[in-house]
Amino acid sequence: MRPRQWTKNLFVFAGLIFGDKLTDPRSGAIALAAFGVFCLLSSTVYLINDIRDREADQLHPVKSRRPIASGALPVGIATVAAVAIGAAALGGAFFIGRAFFGISALYLALLGAYSFSLKHVVILDVLTLASGFVLRDAGGALAVHVAFSHWLLLLMMLGALFLALSKRRAELVSLADDAGTHRPSLAEYSPYLLDQMISVVTASTLLAYAFYTINEETRAKFGTDLLLYTVPFPLYGIFRYLYLVHRKDGGGNPSDTLWEDRPTLVCVALWGATVIAILYGPWR
Repeated sequence: MRPRQWTKNLFVFAGLIFGDKLTDPRSGAIALAAFGVFCLLSSTVYLINDIRDREADQLHPVKSRRPIASGALPVGIATVAAVAIGAAALGGAFFIGRAFFGISALYLALLGAYSFSLKHVVILDVLTLASGFVLRDAGGALAVHVAFSHWLLLLMMLGALFLALSKRRAELVSLADDAGTHRPSLAEYSPYLLDQMISVVTASTLLAYAFYTINEETRAKFGTDLLLYTVPFPLYGIFRYLYLVHRKDGGGNPSDTLWEDRPTLVCVALWGATVIAILYGPWR
């Protein structure tokens, strides 16, 4: 179920924070429930993915130690667990709201399709992964009934693409000549091609964030233009991540990078604290 990777579902809280509802206890409880639903949904996808890829994972230096690939968890039990957890997640999503249920079902269908086929289609593989993050954001906003800025959705898509492309590069470098054997789409990439894509997405992500902070809609909604001063945090965070990818052979797992690289963790924590202080401080 990969609970360490549940940090990706923290994107669900973006709607709560940027929807100006962080101080509303009811909205906070609903957002927490939505986070729980996406943790179950993502775990369902992980189980499906590991069942589907168990033979290829057995050839991977790290993934071969996963429970299903190693044989520690029987496929039958994993299949039953995936169905049960997925059903429970969708039931919880319906309880939260029909719109949120629709997003949750779409997420499960899209990432399920990724596990079965889309992960083997070059470019569509990373776009699908990025779309999963956008659905988390949109789901969190729908759960607490707030309108989500188009700039923020664009930013989330670009940021998720940056992480997905960096992950592909790390996989390609670590597997070397065996990359195509493990996953056919990796054979279609090269470090140079991925570096070009990452460069485009990096610049676009930083520009999108900067434009979001100074956008008239943002300034009118929050009554402040101080968000502009948070730009150094994503600048440092992205550059630090690129450093880990290119100099430390990292980036293969964004969740592990967040927890294991202290400068990245501190940067994210300081950014979050600064954003909350600006949006909910007494000077508003």
